[in-house]
Amino acid sequence: MKAYRMWVKLSAMLVLGLLAGRAALAQVPLAGSGTGINVAFTKLFGATKAFTAKVETQVIDPYKQQLVRMPMEFAALDSKVRLDINLAQIQSKDFSAADLAKLKQAGLDRLVSVFRPDKKATYVIYPGVQSYQEVALVKGEADAFEQGLKLEKNSLGKETVDGHPCVKNKAIISNGKGPVFEALTWNATDLKDFPLRIEMKEKVNTIRMHFSQVRFVKPEAKQFEIPAGYSRMK
Repeated sequence: MKAYRMWVKLSAMLVLGLLAGRAALAQVPLAGSGTGINVAFTKLFGATKAFTAKVETQVIDPYKQQLVRMPMEFAALDSKVRLDINLAQIQSKDFSAADLAKLKQAGLDRLVSVFRPDKKATYVIYPGVQSYQEVALVKGEADAFEQGLKLEKNSLGKETVDGHPCVKNKAIISNGKGPVFEALTWNATDLKDFPLRIEMKEKVNTIRMHFSQVRFVKPEAKQFEIPAGYSRMK
């Protein structure tokens, strides 16, 4: 049982650890939820409140070498976000085949992260064992959702991403006291200003998210709920 709990913990925090390049979790720019999405980040999508997409997330070091590659399924509905993650698809020297084998044996190689700021929590769901963990948002995250944040974009020029004409912007998310989050975004002018690429700094590394197969459809609300019959992990 002790070993099982250890692997549950690893699978829940693996995404954050890899995205941070093994930095301290408190210093990850997207920290505050189970797998790294927070209220400020969701504001980067502007007026787009509902969509589905595939996203490839990379961590790039200062020498432009890839440290981590992680494909995910992404769905958003209002302020809620769902990430479907298959750990077998992660590429990182810090995540070995032995790690994956142990997680797979325990039924923890696939996980779903559901960010619910309205519930002041993130649910980390494990379909393989029909269980979930609930991670409470830190106080600042809950406050940010309740008080509201504003997005400001400053154009840095025009570029093309996957054949789509985009405006490259410096995006700044602010509260009433000043900026709380910054990123570079490539907003596609032919896709409702959707940010096909997002780049953020984490210390010396760059976190890059590349969206594709974007569909402006409203995901089913039940995708952002804990499935019936799933038990909460102790």
